Amino acid sequence: MTDLRKTLDFLYMAAGVLAALCLVAILALIVAQMVARWTGEIFPGAPDYAGYAMAAASFLAFANALNHGAHIRVSILLNAVPAGTRRLLEIWCFGLAAAVAWYFTYYAYWFVYWSWKFNEVSQGQDATALWIPQSVMVIGGGLLAIALTDNLLHVIFKGEHRIVRDTVDETFEV
Repeated sequence: MTDLRKTLDFLYMAAGVLAALCLVAILALIVAQMVARWTGEIFPGAPDYAGYAMAAASFLAFANALNHGAHIRVSILLNAVPAGTRRLLEIWCFGLAAAVAWYFTYYAYWFVYWSWKFNEVSQGQDATALWIPQSVMVIGGGLLAIALTDNLLHVIFKGEHRIVRDTVDETFEV
């Protein structure tokens, strides 16, 4: 079981690192586009590539952000109820969120499949095959679904979620 735990934690962290690299890629694309303008050149498709990198950064960061407490969680109610009720609410919240994430990932997969099947390309200057940037959406959504399911199972079997808060929780704890 510890190998599975290490693998999942590695996947979440690797996705977070890839998301950070996507942000660096956005910066590089913007700088390259600025330099191209200053020199009178054209960098076709730079805004499109920056958009793909932004979407990739968002979706890849979801699982890592969840496990580091960066998602918005309204914990004021959870902190005000007894431990048993809190556990049931946590199970309900993680269960519902996991179901929505798996539902999204399933339909995102088919969205990407049909984009690939019909050879859809972007309408911008880059004419990129759309299934390539859309695939990151499926990967990120799948990782989020796995992370939510992981937290759900952890709450069910151990009584607490695995979210580690990197920031100070500003709600009042009883």
